Amino acid sequence: AEVSEQVIKETADAFVSTGLKDAGYTYIVIDDIWQGGRDSVTGLLYPDPKRFPSGIKALADYVHSKGLKFGIYSDAGSRTCAGRPGGLGHEYQDARTYARWGVDYLKYDWCNTTTQDAKSSYANMRNALYAAGRPIVFSICEWGSNKPWEWAGEVGNLWRTTGDIRDNWKNFSTI
Repeated sequence: AEVSEQVIKETADAFVSTGLKDAGYTYIVIDDIWQGGRDSVTGLLYPDPKRFPSGIKALADYVHSKGLKFGIYSDAGSRTCAGRPGGLGHEYQDARTYARWGVDYLKYDWCNTTTQDAKSSYANMRNALYAAGRPIVFSICEWGSNKPWEWAGEVGNLWRTTGDIRDNWKNFSTI
């Protein structure tokens, strides 16, 4: 199923009904393609109205009503990996928006970043999150290409060191 308000609500419900919440699973995080665009006048992000007709704030409220935390995805570049609006140049505006929506976790990717410096770009968003005044876990997702193990501990709460991991059963051989 494609990501949508309904899928996220069903996932939150399943976390509760199957005992995952009681087992310590806490976060429901939307990945790429939730963004509908940016308002042409204000520059504010808005969700895809077909996928998220009630908006992100209402969805975060629903997830919180289940005793869970809500996370969202964005990107340090001009566009996300799926071509949706990225955070470049909108870091403080986006951080305030995420705080207003009740976001608890931000996965920040590294697509379409061209010549940006990774540590500076991620530190800029970290500073924006701090300034927004809501505690938001900051997940750095730059795939290890800029040696995050050397700097990310002072910038984010967690970071990736590899690209995406996918199943590859075609190349799997038995012993």
